[in-house]
Amino acid sequence: MKNFLISALSLLFASAFSLTGQGNDSSEGYVRPSDPAVLEKLDKWQDLKFGVLLHWGIYSVPGIVESWNLCNEDWIVRPEGSTYEGYKQWYWGLSKEFNPVGFNPEQWADVFADAGMKYVIFTTKHHDGFCMFDSEYTDFTVAKAGPFADNPKKDIAKYVFEAFRPKGFMIGAYFSKPDWHCEWFWNPYYATPRRGINYKPEMHPDWWEKYVTFTKNQLGEITGGRYGKLDILWLDGGWIRGDQVGLDDVLPEARRVSPGLICVDRTIQGPNENYRTPEQSVPATQLKYPWESCMTLGTDWGWTPNPRFKSARRIIGTLAEITAKGGCMVLGVGPTPEGIIEEKAVVILQEIGDWLRRCGESLYGTRITDNYNDGNIWFNASKDGRTLYAVYALPDGETLPAELAWTGNLPSRGKVTILNTGRKVRATVKDGKVSLKLPAGLPQEPIALKFEM
Repeated sequence: MKNFLISALSLLFASAFSLTGQGNDSSEGYVRPSDPAVLEKLDKWQDLKFGVLLHWGIYSVPGIVESWNLCNEDWIVRPEGSTYEGYKQWYWGLSKEFNPVGFNPEQWADVFADAGMKYVIFTTKHHDGFCMFDSEYTDFTVAKAGPFADNPKKDIAKYVFEAFRPKGFMIGAYFSKPDWHCEWFWNPYYATPRRGINYKPEMHPDWWEKYVTFTKNQLGEITGGRYGKLDILWLDGGWIRGDQVGLDDVLPEARRVSPGLICVDRTIQGPNENYRTPEQSVPATQLKYPWESCMTLGTDWGWTPNPRFKSARRIIGTLAEITAKGGCMVLGVGPTPEGIIEEKAVVILQEIGDWLRRCGESLYGTRITDNYNDGNIWFNASKDGRTLYAVYALPDGETLPAELAWTGNLPSRGKVTILNTGRKVRATVKDGKVSLKLPAGLPQEPIALKFEM
């Protein structure tokens, strides 16, 4: 029996760790959910188009990239002169310094609702293993490990979700399947040379079984009802499959508590990847299955000092492209070490929200249309197909042209509404081509148009 178990585990891991997690631009491997409640929730999620992904943890204290400096791979950059073991001990010690006394999830919810975002995904645990919820299965949690453990809001995930629900957000929980702090993933008997487990599971099946149990227990804490109903379970760390760590056992109970729960075992093709998640990129072509580009407002997922943020114009243009290609955008914004959204980010998000209040009809609730792009113009259709929308994505550093022109997607009777101002204008339609002179005085921003075919 032991030899059989070892052989089975060996085959399982040989196949699992050979996966690259690539192929997000292909429909191959996408498995349409069979649960009607999941399909209904996916359809509602596809209406939302714009969400926020919140990375926040002990890495926010010094303002460094989340978790990855713990991983001993050749692309990692640590401070000159540091040793690997010394750096790890310093990083783990940040748990004693994390004390976000300004933690204000209501401010977060206000900022992101004002920005026109419709769903939130909060990082309950990143690869470093530090839990942003009160887990009973580890002491490496904000609720136990540092000075914030005495704060009434120490169970941070609870207060984040409670702040966003009243504003109508879909609620998502990010969870890392790998946990580099857990001894049953990176066992202290061995070195930690890579991101995966640092031992052969066929040699230590008892260690791996303990890790599976640990992960199932934590997933059960998050999805079992303590944090209310969830809409999305967003699992990261694609070098470990969800079904390897007990996801197939957790999901039925999770969906009993939260009917229609969308599962995103990201980069793992199969029935537990209900939508795809290309990172920091937009697919080259239109995709006809559910997907989401996860992108950052700045250069990093978490908060870093003096960040270089993308402009509101660029975010809107990218959102228009993503929507025309059939996807949603979740934008990464990192709260500060004190627990607020910094003012520089708020200003950009306010500009995005102002545009969406006037022009959001061109994106929210739309679906793809076959002729979806012409130059900087991106097209969507209403669900009934009767109304078409076009968004001219004005690039950074450029001013609006005097005229917009495209091929196909011909407006009925040449009538077009500019959603930015509500002004109706007439387009010229000739030989399958459309030209539209823009009125003088329009704001220098992406232009959204509405017309019937």
